[in-house]
Amino acid sequence: MSDLTFNKVAGAVLATGLAIVGLRELSAGVFAPEEVEKPGYAVAVAEETGGGAAAADVPIDWGTVLPTADVAAGQAAFAKCSSCHNADPGGPNGTGPALYGVVGRKPGSHAGFAYSPAMVDLGGKVAQWDDQHLNEFLQSPQKYLPGTKMTFVGLKKAEDRINMIAFLRSKGGSLPVPAPNPAAAAAPAAGAAPGTAPGAAEGGQPTATGSTATPATGAGGPAGQGTGAPAPGSPSEARSSAAAPGASSDNRPNP
Repeated sequence: MSDLTFNKVAGAVLATGLAIVGLRELSAGVFAPEEVEKPGYAVAVAEETGGGAAAADVPIDWGTVLPTADVAAGQAAFAKCSSCHNADPGGPNGTGPALYGVVGRKPGSHAGFAYSPAMVDLGGKVAQWDDQHLNEFLQSPQKYLPGTKMTFVGLKKAEDRINMIAFLRSKGGSLPVPAPNPAAAAAPAAGAAPGTAPGAAEGGQPTATGSTATPATGAGGPAGQGTGAPAPGSPSEARSSAAAPGASSDNRPNP
């Protein structure tokens, strides 16, 4: 190969290499990659329209819903739990404790099962697994009792929880069905924080009573009556109107 031919080949190779490097730098400048703060894909969630805050859960009237609950549907829902729990008479413990007779039983008290410290502590505060406490626990075990061994995400639909509790009642439950109390569901507690679960004490701890929680009343009187507001037509109301012309006679605090 002559020197001239070698120079031509070398020049062509060098030019090709320079062209490749130049194109790569050019494309890097045009299509600069952007680092994401968090790996994954953003999923757009449509916001609900209609305005206003979300309504709090209406208290369940157990005396009304339990007699009409679908026990068969509750048994079908229990299939999700059967890999860890046994609900047959004398059934053994599994990953979770046996649940025969759980309705009316003290939390963390079934013999032979190693409960979490959180569940044992709950047993010192809650006398028994009644309908309302079971409802709150089944809705979100980890939220109701942080530290529990139960990793089940929970039953989000109230209907599913009612049917499940009706099924558990059929498996050796020791509590009688309470008397119907439609007023409990028709008139939620006034003054209670939205989303506050019935039967939960201040600070998020369950109450120590085993009975179904009743709606709380506002301070100083039944729900719907504020404190410090004079009765309509009373001398106190008349003096309030005379002392502040143009002011509203209704001096009750805003809800």
